[in-house]
Amino acid sequence: MREQFGATVTELLEHDPRTALVLADIGTAQFPDAARDHPDRVVNVGIREQLLIGVAGGLALTGMRPIAHTFASFLVERPFEQVKLDLVHQGVGAVLVSAAGSYDWPAGGRTHMSPGDVALLDTLPGWHVHVPGHPAEADLLLRHAVAAADTLQYVRLSAHQNAERQPVVPGRFLTVRQGSRLAGVVLAVGPMLDAVLEATETLDVTVLYAATVRPFDTVGLRAALGDRADVVLVEPYLAGTSERAAHRALEGRPHRVLGLGVPVAEHRHYGSISEHLAAYGLDAAGLHAAIASYLW
Repeated sequence: MREQFGATVTELLEHDPRTALVLADIGTAQFPDAARDHPDRVVNVGIREQLLIGVAGGLALTGMRPIAHTFASFLVERPFEQVKLDLVHQGVGAVLVSAAGSYDWPAGGRTHMSPGDVALLDTLPGWHVHVPGHPAEADLLLRHAVAAADTLQYVRLSAHQNAERQPVVPGRFLTVRQGSRLAGVVLAVGPMLDAVLEATETLDVTVLYAATVRPFDTVGLRAALGDRADVVLVEPYLAGTSERAAHRALEGRPHRVLGLGVPVAEHRHYGSISEHLAAYGLDAAGLHAAIASYLW
């Protein structure tokens, strides 16, 4: 996804003079040509993440469409006050594009893990949040985010991805597998889709896919429900992040919601992505056990 990000943004910088890219050292190697060709619109502030957001806000105030990029923990958590004030409070738009979300680089340790990034952005108004599960989806969603002028957009890239792209439409949930009228609904977010499909292969459930989670597709979720309103959310970040959004979507109808994702407790045995997913119960075996015991 990060390679696709580099190619997409380089093209946008070439053809859209309103776009600008702000980096904080991380990712600079992806843009040597763009930095040479557009030195006034490719800015590296160094290891100064608060300044990264401040510069993005300043560029937006001049009418530019800034794209700010670094690891999620350095893009959302470390400069959160600047996100709140320099972007939201000033009423300007920007596109934040992160990498190394919840468990992408376990060897980097806790400093490079940000399972709470989406939940943190939920404390602020107006954010659109995209969680692609494939590089092709990242390209589509990034172009959509940049084109949505003067809005606040967060694109969460990951090394964890699905084997195949899905025909996603920004802001809409996609039905990937249809269950019976008595089936519950499992909503797989971004790179969790492949594991969810494997986990539910023998279960009577409807599987929805979300590559955009904010705004939450209330219409899509309600339309997917059959006679029972039991929903399982499977997200690649903090467990339960979208529970409140799901409850609001199902307001007025008796329902149950289970949120599966990365636990609050820190997993200190750093290994591979697959080992972290297994430890969190987010591999196919763990998801099958959790979903089956909840719905039956």
